[in-house]
Amino acid sequence: MCLTGVTQMDINIRRLTPDLVEDYVHFFDTTPHATNRDDHKCYCVWWCNDDYAGRDFDEDFASREKRRNLAIQYVKGGNIQGYLAYCDDEVVGWCNANTKSDCLYCYCWRRFMGAIPTEDPAQGIKVKAVFCFAIAPKMRRKGIAKRLLERVCQDAAQDGFVYVEAYPMKEFIDEAEDYMGPIELYRESGFAVYYETEQKLVMRKQLR
Repeated sequence: MCLTGVTQMDINIRRLTPDLVEDYVHFFDTTPHATNRDDHKCYCVWWCNDDYAGRDFDEDFASREKRRNLAIQYVKGGNIQGYLAYCDDEVVGWCNANTKSDCLYCYCWRRFMGAIPTEDPAQGIKVKAVFCFAIAPKMRRKGIAKRLLERVCQDAAQDGFVYVEAYPMKEFIDEAEDYMGPIELYRESGFAVYYETEQKLVMRKQLR
């Protein structure tokens, strides 16, 4: 089991694909959230490219079991996109990264991101949005989030995106609120402030 002394070669970053769905849900099954409450396990279903309109929160999201089942559906359907970090074949980290324009109608964007500027579709500017990081407690502060972000940027450039965009909090509140990653993570990876809201910075890295 990979516990200490992590090196560049120890961590393997894989793009989330339907065949990794069991690894994905097992990571959320077994990884404590900031509150350490089992019923708070999110399975990252609120950040996706599905349209929340017409859905019933209690029907789809209200319990851990419902969120887990929806996560399986979303991974298989390509609605949740991102990257898993493996160490010795064990998932130790996750980054939710999806096409921004495809996610403007998901639950969390509708609820929390109304102040974030969006692009005019006619301009054809493709933006990859980084929504969430989750790192296993025993593997934090080992550079895994940075490795995940590097892979997001690398693949986004190859896939024709113009920017990678992220939404860190201006000030640390607690781990539950800091899931979008710290400002320094993005600065160290070449991101700059593009816009500010009352609580968040919108940071961008230009790829071409």
